[in-house]
Amino acid sequence: MKQGEKGFSLIELIIAVSIIALISGAAAIATFQVCKGTGHSNNYITAVHQAQNAGYWISRDAQMAQSVTTDNLTPPDFLVFSWTVWDENNDPIYHTATYFFEDMSDEVGKLKRRHWSSDGVNEETLVATHIYYASDDPANTSNISYQDSILTVQLTALSEKIMETREYRIHHRPNF
Repeated sequence: MKQGEKGFSLIELIIAVSIIALISGAAAIATFQVCKGTGHSNNYITAVHQAQNAGYWISRDAQMAQSVTTDNLTPPDFLVFSWTVWDENNDPIYHTATYFFEDMSDEVGKLKRRHWSSDGVNEETLVATHIYYASDDPANTSNISYQDSILTVQLTALSEKIMETREYRIHHRPNF
């Protein structure tokens, strides 16, 4: 711009608009990447949390169990534990915890725990959601095996398209 003139030349305006467009485009791309990454991270965290929560509950019951049933269960049952405790009068109280699937849709559902005891407890607990169970996908699905007093539990959670698998090896309680 010449001295004494007011305003900007067309070239100056085009350069300024181009710089603003580049900065805006870069900011939009960065914002999109952050939002996309956040969604992916949230799905990953959800899958990990659900697999770990199910592993915690199953491990807790497995360490108390005197018997473990993994075979010949009728779906939706997944796993059954039984144990006995004695009350203050030295009377036995029998317990059974049955893990089962509910609300399965596209091989993903809720893992629940039904606890029954001879002293009147009869409760159902939601253990985890987003648990993947597909019998035709043995490498990735949630499954269990019990051999040589070791319970091996593979739990797979699927949140959106993020799949996370955790494996737990639980040893039978030592007094047996």
